[in-house]
Amino acid sequence: MKKFAFACLFVTSTFAVSAFAEDWTGYISDSKCAAKGAKDEHADCAVKCVKGGASAVFVVDGKVYKIDDPTKVADHIGHKVTISGTLDGDTVKVDSVKM
Repeated sequence: MKKFAFACLFVTSTFAVSAFAEDWTGYISDSKCAAKGAKDEHADCAVKCVKGGASAVFVVDGKVYKIDDPTKVADHIGHKVTISGTLDGDTVKVDSVKM
């Protein structure tokens, strides 16, 4: 019974740690170009693509993440930013954005 209780405590604490906010630095790009658009020269194109219906995405070291609330990054499309938030699968839940 003690082993079961310890296992439950371990699993619960692991999930609690993963819920803490983290900071990532990367680019706000568009879903059409994604990782290829993670550079300063792509900023104008990213803005046009998002206005044209593409989703804003967050690119960190070539990995593309969805953004839970695109309105939180709307002013930063095409920019290199640091996002504070939590990761839920392949989606970043954004708490704050800094340039």
